Amino acid sequence: MTKILIIEDEEPIRRVLKKILCEENDDFKLFEAEDGKQGINLILEEDYDLILCDIKMPKMDGLEVLETSRNKGVTTPFIMLTGHGNVETAVHAMKNGAYDFIPKPPDLNRLLISVRNAIESKHLIKENVFLKKKIAKKYEIIGNSFKIKEVIEMIDKVAQTQARILITGQNGTGKELVANQIHQKSNRSKSPLIEVNCAAIPSELIESELFGHLKGAFTSAVKDRKGKFEAASGGTLFLDEIGDLSLGAQAKVLRALQENKVQRVGSDKDISVDVRVLAATNKNLKEEITAGRFREDLYHRLAVILIEVPPLAQRTDDIPLLTEHFINQIASKDGMPVKKIDSEAYDLLKQYSWSGNIRELRNVIERLMILGDDPITKKNIVQFAPK
Repeated sequence: MTKILIIEDEEPIRRVLKKILCEENDDFKLFEAEDGKQGINLILEEDYDLILCDIKMPKMDGLEVLETSRNKGVTTPFIMLTGHGNVETAVHAMKNGAYDFIPKPPDLNRLLISVRNAIESKHLIKENVFLKKKIAKKYEIIGNSFKIKEVIEMIDKVAQTQARILITGQNGTGKELVANQIHQKSNRSKSPLIEVNCAAIPSELIESELFGHLKGAFTSAVKDRKGKFEAASGGTLFLDEIGDLSLGAQAKVLRALQENKVQRVGSDKDISVDVRVLAATNKNLKEEITAGRFREDLYHRLAVILIEVPPLAQRTDDIPLLTEHFINQIASKDGMPVKKIDSEAYDLLKQYSWSGNIRELRNVIERLMILGDDPITKKNIVQFAPK
């Protein structure tokens, strides 16, 4: 059901608007306020999908209603109606977040088009908020151990800066979670986080992936293509497994970081980019530098801030929390009942070395959810956990 609030001091106009909207869609549930103050009270009590608001009203005019609503964090679309409109009033309303501005008496077609579009806009905003919460939950860092608290504190300190960050740690420790948290807590969070796994892309294609290419630059380049640096402009670029980047690509990444410019493959034209770069690796880059496989100047560009993600073996106190999190996550995803796990089973899980870290733990928990008893026992752990 779509809830629409009409704030209008003239009862005949309210009646006409209600008639128009009821004929448009019988799923509309309509509410009324006869002045601005009553309107504000209703807005703060209920979440509406759309607000139609007159501007010239006693007690509180429509522009005040709009401004007060926005100051209270209300994101519902407003369509402003007025019989005394002018360009200045319209501009003021739009600057304060009005969705549309329609003179009275309203043109029926324009009003209904605006109503449909505004409601769709509200639904998209709701969906966007839901998806952001879902993503935030997916990339939540679970744990209360001293080691992981240090990482979380570091994220909070550096997220709002523009500093480049190098995230290190073994495979499966959750380096991508750290990168996502930094982005989500930064002032770039409304722009994209673009991830490139440098180890998963063939060396002959990595430059095209990062910087884009022109049509005809190589055999399979059938059209111009934007690279990840351009796609991430205004946001964050996460270069995962940076230690696997070829030396040729390293030189171009270094130039992009130094000059905030890139060139597509096959072009000599510079393209300006505004990107915050986060990088991650499971390799010891200082050893890679000594072996001649990684540029020292690039290392210093990337490692303004270093964050080391601890292996699971150094944060075994977090295993019960992580286990419970994975049990709930897997049960929700696969429609399975949530299983309990007894204390002896927890104790045994803490004794494993977990060479695959959190990724390995999650795999074991999924195996236990499918094959183990309820509650999961020490015997189940011996059967299905790593040997």
